[in-house]
Amino acid sequence: MGLKIVCSGYLLGYPLGGHSFHHLQYLVGFKRLGHEVTYFENAGWPDSCYDPATDMMTSDPAYGLAYLRRLLHAHGLDDDWCYLAEDGASHGMSRAQLAQRLRECDVYFNLSNINWIDELRECRRRVLVDTDPVFTQIGGHGIGGPFERYHALFTYGENVHRPGCTMPTGGQQWLPTRQPVVPELWAVTRGEPSASITTVMNWSAYGAYEFEGRKFGQKDMEFVPFIMLPIETGRNMAMAVGTTHDVEQQLTDGGWRVLSGREVTRDPQAYQRFISDSKAEFAVAKHGYVSTQCGWFSDRSAGYLASGRPVVVQDTGFSRFLPCDEGLLAFRTRDEALTQLERLDEDYDAHCAAARRVVEEHFHADKVLTDMLGKSV
Repeated sequence: MGLKIVCSGYLLGYPLGGHSFHHLQYLVGFKRLGHEVTYFENAGWPDSCYDPATDMMTSDPAYGLAYLRRLLHAHGLDDDWCYLAEDGASHGMSRAQLAQRLRECDVYFNLSNINWIDELRECRRRVLVDTDPVFTQIGGHGIGGPFERYHALFTYGENVHRPGCTMPTGGQQWLPTRQPVVPELWAVTRGEPSASITTVMNWSAYGAYEFEGRKFGQKDMEFVPFIMLPIETGRNMAMAVGTTHDVEQQLTDGGWRVLSGREVTRDPQAYQRFISDSKAEFAVAKHGYVSTQCGWFSDRSAGYLASGRPVVVQDTGFSRFLPCDEGLLAFRTRDEALTQLERLDEDYDAHCAAARRVVEEHFHADKVLTDMLGKSV
C-alpha cells in the first residue's frame, strides 16, 4: 500500500529547466513507486521569485505559477500542489487543504532546506534532504529551521562521518543519499563525437563562506587551472554560465564558447536538448565540496549520464563509491583531466553506453527513494 508523501522545494521560485529536474524526479519517482505525492512551496523571503523573462527577482509569482502548472500537469500532478505567495494568497490547493495533507501524510521531505511553515509541525515524520553539503551544515541554507526539527537528516555528502572527509556536520548525524534519477524522463540518442564538450554552471553562486577558520568557496576557486583548456587542447568546448562580463571575457580568451545559462535552461525541454546536443560534459565542483572530499555528485552530471553522455568531472570523493572507469571519468588534477578527455576519444560509443548504465545501476529513483523511505518511516 502506498504512502502519503509531501515534498517541498524551489520549483516555482526558480523556474529554469535544469533546476526543475532536480526536485521533479523526487515527485515523479515517488509517484511511480505507487505513493500519493503532494508538492508545496512558500515564499520564504521577500522577492523570492525569479522571473526569467525580466531576469529579475520579484514578489510576483505569475511566471513561476504558469511554469509550475505546465511542469506538474505533464506528470499528472495537477491537483496535488500548493504555493503560498508573499501576499498571503494560496495557489493550487488552499492552505487549509495543504494543512490537512500535512496532518495526514506519512512523511514530509524538505528538499534543500528551502521551506518552512508552522503547519509542518503536524507531520508525523519530517525529513531534511541536504543537497548542498558543507554549506547547509555551516548555515548557508537555514530557512527550513533548526536541524532538530527533523526526524531524519540526509545529505548528498555521501562521505559524511567517514575517514578522510572533513565536511562539517553541524553536530548532527547525517545519512548519505544521492540524486534520484527517473530514467524514463531521459531519452538516449546517439552521441556525436564532433559535438561540443559542455556544461552548465554558476560561476560563484553565493560567494565563499568562512567557518571555524576555514574558507569554503564556489566553482570559481576551482576553475582557474582550466580556463585555457580549449585553446591548449584544440577541443570544441562550451559553457552555459551566469557570471560577470570580465569572467566571460576570460573564458572567451581561453577558447570557451560562452552561452547564456538562462536560455539554455529556460525550460526542461531546452535543457535536455542542450545535453543531448553535447558530446560530453566537463565540469568542476565547488571548492567546498572538493576541499572536504564530502562525496557530492552533481544532479546536472547525472542528467548527462542519463542521456547517454559521458562526464569528465572533478572528484569530490565520489570515486570511493561510484565506478569511474567508463562513462563517468573523474579527475583531481589538471593532468588527470587532460588524460580523461583523451580517453573519451579512445572508444566514445562505449563511454556513452556506460554513462547510461551508471545511472540505471547507481542513481535509479526506485533504488534511491526506496532506500530513503526505509530510513525515514
